[in-house]
Amino acid sequence: MSSISESIEFIRSQCEQVPKVALQLGSGLNGIAASLTNSKAIPYADIPGFYDTSVPGHEGFLHIGELSGVPVLCLQGRVHYYEGRGFEPVRHTIRTLAGLGVEILLLTNAAGSLNPHMPPGSLMSIRDHINLSGMNPLIGPNDEEIGPRFVDLMNAYDPELRELLQRSARNTDQRLYEGVYLMTSGPTFETPAEIYAFRTLGADAVGMSTVPECILARHAGLRVAAVSTVTNFAAGMTGDSLSHAETEREGKAAAGRLSDLLAETIGALGA
Repeated sequence: MSSISESIEFIRSQCEQVPKVALQLGSGLNGIAASLTNSKAIPYADIPGFYDTSVPGHEGFLHIGELSGVPVLCLQGRVHYYEGRGFEPVRHTIRTLAGLGVEILLLTNAAGSLNPHMPPGSLMSIRDHINLSGMNPLIGPNDEEIGPRFVDLMNAYDPELRELLQRSARNTDQRLYEGVYLMTSGPTFETPAEIYAFRTLGADAVGMSTVPECILARHAGLRVAAVSTVTNFAAGMTGDSLSHAETEREGKAAAGRLSDLLAETIGALGA
């Protein structure tokens, strides 16, 4: 297995200056990468130490380019815990970003709504999360050069970045909900009883990603913000069956609005 230093060296060889902002795209949101200008696409398989993706809707490319004139690294696709490779792919990716000098990580995902007033097609800024995956990506020996053994997650999702997202939503004439995201390990969708329990816990959306990236990024000192694209009401809320095809379809439908939001946000970061 290649080291993080090898990944860093390779990516640095592909760009004149490493961007300070990185963007992680979720299910059905691949099209956002097309919004980048002056971009170069590198397959994950070509980057030493990176793991290729195996889930439909996650293409597996690192894009080096610009959004709203601001240099960005765009991760088109992610590896999930349920794919059976543990958290090592996510650890390697996030720690590579940190080692490159990335300072801000913007995460996106597709999620199910637990809030009857937040329908499919909505965008939700994550205010906080609940980790019900049963695991934590920091379990194991700690590397003090990366971050502390015990990480403060009081403001895991940066308040200033969340306010910037809200201003960007207003500037693009969009409504941006804000709420709590709950992660399960997947790959099964949740049962109606589980959704009832999650709503009781105070969750507004549910999905199978994002939390590990946030934890690892905060451990390494990166600022984090995250936006969920709501693709469906969660199990038991409407009586409809759930499918990944629906997740991809609804994610693609909302990708244009999310792209506008991210372009406005990243443009403001570069101002």
